[in-house]
Amino acid sequence: MEKSVFKTEHILSDICVVGGGLSGVAAAVSAARHGAKVTLVQDRPMLGGNASSEIRMWVCGANGDNMHETGIIEELMLNNYYRNPYKNYNIWDTVILEMVQNEPNITLLLNCSCLGGKCEDDTILSVECWQTTTQKFFDIKADIFIDCSGDSILAPISNALFMQGREARDEYNESIAPEKADKKTMGMSLLIQAREYPYEREFIPPKWAKKFTEKDLPFRMPDLSNDFENFWFIEFGGLMNTIDDTEIIRDELLKAVYGIWDFVKNDPSQKEKNKNYDLDFVGILPGKRESRRYIGDLVMTENDVLAEGKFFDIIAYGGWTMDDHNPKGLYGKDAPNIFHPAPSPYGIPYRCLYSKNIKNLMFAGRNISVTHAAMSSTRVMATCALLGQAAGTAAAIAKAKNILPRGVLEHISELQNALMTDDCYLPFTRPFVPEKTKNATLISDFENAENLRNGIDRKVGNNTNCAVAQIGGFARYEFESGEYVDFIKLVFDSDLNRETLSEREYKLHRHMVNNIKLSFPKAYIPKTMLCDFEVKIVLSSGEIKTVSVTDNHQRLVKISVADTVKSIEFVPGKTYGTNTANIFSFMIF
Repeated sequence: MEKSVFKTEHILSDICVVGGGLSGVAAAVSAARHGAKVTLVQDRPMLGGNASSEIRMWVCGANGDNMHETGIIEELMLNNYYRNPYKNYNIWDTVILEMVQNEPNITLLLNCSCLGGKCEDDTILSVECWQTTTQKFFDIKADIFIDCSGDSILAPISNALFMQGREARDEYNESIAPEKADKKTMGMSLLIQAREYPYEREFIPPKWAKKFTEKDLPFRMPDLSNDFENFWFIEFGGLMNTIDDTEIIRDELLKAVYGIWDFVKNDPSQKEKNKNYDLDFVGILPGKRESRRYIGDLVMTENDVLAEGKFFDIIAYGGWTMDDHNPKGLYGKDAPNIFHPAPSPYGIPYRCLYSKNIKNLMFAGRNISVTHAAMSSTRVMATCALLGQAAGTAAAIAKAKNILPRGVLEHISELQNALMTDDCYLPFTRPFVPEKTKNATLISDFENAENLRNGIDRKVGNNTNCAVAQIGGFARYEFESGEYVDFIKLVFDSDLNRETLSEREYKLHRHMVNNIKLSFPKAYIPKTMLCDFEVKIVLSSGEIKTVSVTDNHQRLVKISVADTVKSIEFVPGKTYGTNTANIFSFMIF
């Protein structure tokens, strides 16, 4: 049958983002919010990638105190606490979806796979996509393409340079790399979610399930008493091609999944303690850790990570250990992974986010320009979301200036300032404070009020970087003569250490639950978060405008002004549980 029998819809965008995982969502949303017209293409029926209800991997990021990622990923997490206190994966899907749907500059295409494209003079002109639900082709033209597909689908389409497998130890002088280069990767996993019942639940395995005994699992013993158990170690495919062989790998993983659950339910060593558990979810789409990685102007290495990544063009940070998985996966006879130490934080440079040889191609997520060793740390989803936000913001700047992605390097301070304004922390980078905020007269009864305009919106080392406000206190900026104000930026305390257990209380822990037990704590908005506040704006005309906000659950709040003002006063109301409010930022732009 001729392709022409199917309708082709033509879309013209400033930016086309391919891939709707957390990096693609962050890229699309950030570009749209900075004024670009964006098309977001996702080959699944839902957004979120490995974090979605299809796969159900929790979102990991940088380790250590006060290192939780902010920006768009924090906005999603806080929306999830607010809308989804029982940590239901189906509701989490809608939290991600509504963020994208709320952006008028985004055209979202779900169930839409990228099949090909047109290129000319080292430039991508368009991509061709097929939507299975509507049986329709889409021809998408854009000035800039951002590949957040994980598998780097635009690499073979555009002939962009990429890497696959593990580099030899001496290629980049990496101590944790193998002696010889190979095509081995980390494998894929099918995750399980179990549910506890008040009575016994039986399980009869399919005949094709693998058979496991305690002897087969010396380093991978399932433990449903562990709140973190999601069976990530049911991993396979690292000795195969994680793109070409995905269907074969998935089938093998299904055999292993049901075999492991048979062991959990029916092995004499496990049966009694797990008798009231049943399968509530089994993944059918493998969660992927590694495939193609693009080559950019800089390839970040293990040594760059260990040196804390103090690049001049930092646009994001990592802080997960270099967590390298055994390519043999579940069938390896030794540990499933090795946690090689990594500092937290370490900077990631902009030069890792655009192609070395394709002029208008960018990328974000686990496919950025890093070696296998460095990727073992940068691949986790909270880090990928930061990379997506950086790529989307950079692409919007490039579009606004009519330059190519590489050209943004000459405007790196503008990119960094835009990211910090949007509550993205950039370590080892000069904080950004607008001149109008610096020059204003600040009058306040807050403790450490000058921290409101120091440009650092989290605790770093021994410096709290916040002002401490009594409920009903005030902070006011005054201007000797009228000052035009575009918007006000406020940053509150969302407890960046909330995902740890404390002796004084059960903290919020991870954003989603792994296994559903008969009783587990309901999630809540961080108690340190400011719930109610008021902003009083005195215009140059003498008119007073008051903005009253209740039921706030976001860390970053921007209030549009777009007028000439004499003064702006901020008055905090109640928090979600603390007697005072920590305010990291009250700045005017």
